[in-house]
Amino acid sequence: MKIAEQPMRLATGLAASVAVAGVTVLLVSLKVSATTAGLAFLTLVVWFATLTGYRLSLYVALAGAAVFDFFFLPPFHTFRLAGTEQWVAMVSFVASSAVVGRVSERARQQKVKAEQRRSEVEQLYALAQQMMLYEDAEQLLSRMPRMLSEIFAFEAVALFVSENRGFYASAEELPMGLRASLEAMVAGAVISREQAGEFTLMPLLLGLRPVGALAWRSDSLSRNAATAVCAQVAIAVARSLATETATRLQATREAERLRVALTDSLTHELRTPLTSIRAAASTLLSSGLLDADARHELTAVIDEEARRLDLLIGEAVEMAELDARPVKVNLQPQTPYHLLEQATEASSRNLHRHTIVLEPEQFTQQVWLDAHLLGRVLRHLLENVAAHTPAGTEVRLNVVANSGRLVFTVEDNGPGIDARDLPHIFERFYRGQRKKAGSKGSGMGLAIVRSLLTAQGGGIEVRSEPEHGACFHFWVPLVEHDPQAQS
Repeated sequence: MKIAEQPMRLATGLAASVAVAGVTVLLVSLKVSATTAGLAFLTLVVWFATLTGYRLSLYVALAGAAVFDFFFLPPFHTFRLAGTEQWVAMVSFVASSAVVGRVSERARQQKVKAEQRRSEVEQLYALAQQMMLYEDAEQLLSRMPRMLSEIFAFEAVALFVSENRGFYASAEELPMGLRASLEAMVAGAVISREQAGEFTLMPLLLGLRPVGALAWRSDSLSRNAATAVCAQVAIAVARSLATETATRLQATREAERLRVALTDSLTHELRTPLTSIRAAASTLLSSGLLDADARHELTAVIDEEARRLDLLIGEAVEMAELDARPVKVNLQPQTPYHLLEQATEASSRNLHRHTIVLEPEQFTQQVWLDAHLLGRVLRHLLENVAAHTPAGTEVRLNVVANSGRLVFTVEDNGPGIDARDLPHIFERFYRGQRKKAGSKGSGMGLAIVRSLLTAQGGGIEVRSEPEHGACFHFWVPLVEHDPQAQS
């Protein structure tokens, strides 16, 4: 810094000398009085004090005093003063220059400080705005050092958070002992200037409780601004960690609520087919007077309830898998219409009493999709149709490409869905107001459908009117080329 400042000092000194010489030539050529010349040189002193500082203004004052004595006080063109009046004029000029220069310097410093405070307030406001954009604690903490570097023009920033013992930095290469120094500061140790090196270290305090420590390499920030920055960062860190903790607690409570609901629902749903199976089996074993038709009917009951039990267990396992781990999407080339044919064939046993209509193929090219996940979606929707529409109704399937989406349609002409149920049918364990008494479903199928589609970046919606059937539209992004080749 000192090497860089040397040419600047020489340049400003040369400019001051040129200014004094120029003003002198102008005043001598105009043959002004000593009073006018003194005021002119005094104005020059004020100007340099305001622009550059007190030292240069003092140099201008001394140079101006010498020129003032040489050209404008008798005896002229000498540095001697003839009498008391000339001494009084010279002393008054020098004193006035010193006083005015000091006052102008103070005004300049106050202006600089005011500009610095205004800039720091703007930077603090920008920091507050940036921090409000992040709700996720880890994302905010990892972004914080780079955010401070960009807003305050720091060369490097390091942040240590005591709660998770996380260390975050804006640069990869930092002094080896910096983290240890920040941890020691949080523990209450005093870090010496030698230990800090080129960095400024300050604790992050929330009241009297340290939540971390901050280090940065720059001398551009005032002490008050640095305190304000640390206070803002401490509040943001504490707020984000508290929000994350509250979110985890809420998620834990929600998971526990869902677990209890799942247990209660499955206990009730599993007991129903088990009761029917046990009753039919007990009748078959205990009664020897049953004819062939009665035995066949009881056997059919056992078979039907066993299949229902298998379905309930499968849905429970599937929902548990979706909750336990993220769904992996495996895109492979496939013809969408062929996917409808496969789903129809797989669900033929459940829909053997329904009329299935495949709309004419409109989209013949292969696209990249996850046939396994979409097959599960179609299976659940077709099982839903089989469970809630009477025999003899029609089921229409279609697939089209529309606005970058691959849109599938499953439509029936059954009794439809009550308007009160439409907003809730994709919720877990919801089975509809009219279906609760006689429905044999678990209320998990459509919730599974929505989870599977969300994992693929898609969605689902339904429109229905009572006695006019229901129409499910679901979609996934249309991927026409190999995504790995595109990446």
